[in-house]
Amino acid sequence: MKTEWLEFSKEVLEAKKNNLPIVALESTIISHGMPYPQNVETAKEVEDIIRKNGAVPATIAIIEGKIKIGLSEDEIEFLAKSDNIEKASRRDLPYLIAGKKNGATTVAATMICAELAGIKVFVTGGIGGVHREAEHTMDISADLQELAKTSVAVVCAGAKSILDIGLTLEYLETYGVPVVGYGTKSLPAFYTRTSPFEVNFSVEDPKEAADMIQTKWALGLDGGVVIANPIPEKDALDEKYITEIIEKALQEAKENHITGKKVTPFLLSRVKELTEGTSLVANIALVKNNAEVGSKIAVELNK
Repeated sequence: MKTEWLEFSKEVLEAKKNNLPIVALESTIISHGMPYPQNVETAKEVEDIIRKNGAVPATIAIIEGKIKIGLSEDEIEFLAKSDNIEKASRRDLPYLIAGKKNGATTVAATMICAELAGIKVFVTGGIGGVHREAEHTMDISADLQELAKTSVAVVCAGAKSILDIGLTLEYLETYGVPVVGYGTKSLPAFYTRTSPFEVNFSVEDPKEAADMIQTKWALGLDGGVVIANPIPEKDALDEKYITEIIEKALQEAKENHITGKKVTPFLLSRVKELTEGTSLVANIALVKNNAEVGSKIAVELNK
């Protein structure tokens, strides 16, 4: 792919020129993942955390057909407030770019754009995966295929707990994607620190994580790495409580015939309502925690 569609912010261009570590950030969390004004506040706070840890943030989005690597405050506000922002995954990029449209990038699209821009570490909330009842619906997130082929390390709080986590792990194993626990042997499930499933390997610090990521790619093993970083203990939700709420939200999605890429925004929004906002507080906390860890890994990888 040509780079004529890439547009770097001044801060990211400077970072590239001076060989500073850069951390990619997605933008669906701004447009589809959180309500206003928490979406804007969180986006800015996450960028500041990355800067404080010695790296440079690059929030990615499609604006008027350009892949923006690093956004201005006005662009973040635009994504947060406009109703005219498509949710952009791999399949949507050609249409949005050719049509000079606006799109907020999912995990899959952010990975693609980050790799095009030469960025190796990406921080997000949680990855997409195999949806519950996928054996009937075939609803599997494009994030998983992207992790199989795009060489970007994804720091997240595990897989979103609205998914079938066991099948998500099986899928990643089939495609050789390492799922690495950061200071944990249990796979975190977004709002909770643990799940009934184990990670493949665990690392204890940013250097150990960076060494493993670097070795994978040096061996010519293309594709991503999942660095699963649990939500801080004080912000985690009770596993039984959140499971019951997710079950209720899933039932409502089914009754309302909500399918495809509308499922995740619907479920996250409904879970927020049913938890009276505590899931949003947890979501913000885990994203900030991932930014803390991801920026430190990017610094180590840059060495």
